[in-house]
Amino acid sequence: MDNPQQLRYSKEHEWLSDAEGGVSTVGITEHAANALGDVVFVQLPEVGATVTAGESCGELESTKSVSDLYSPVNGEITEVNDDVVADPSLVNSAPFEGGWLFKVKITGEPDDLLTADAYTAFTAG
Repeated sequence: MDNPQQLRYSKEHEWLSDAEGGVSTVGITEHAANALGDVVFVQLPEVGATVTAGESCGELESTKSVSDLYSPVNGEITEVNDDVVADPSLVNSAPFEGGWLFKVKITGEPDDLLTADAYTAFTAG
């Protein structure tokens, strides 16, 4: 499993893109998608909602379990991926592309996000 080098990762298994115009994209990693199994329901935060790094902001339900979705940063939700709400299997089939979850205007970035190599090592241990 290759984690894209240009992304940063949380220990809760979310990924964060570099900000474009102050807005970053968030999704869950392939590792997390595989651990969840087939995702059948996605609950995302509302556009305009404020999220806090490390706190739950949504939910992913799979055939195996229900898991919280955590925000890797502080900020305001600017967009949610309606495609993934309509077709939750995108989280499994394309976690780094079409299966992204939301976009956030970052107001404070934590210093505990991992590089791709550090996240790979974290998930291997």
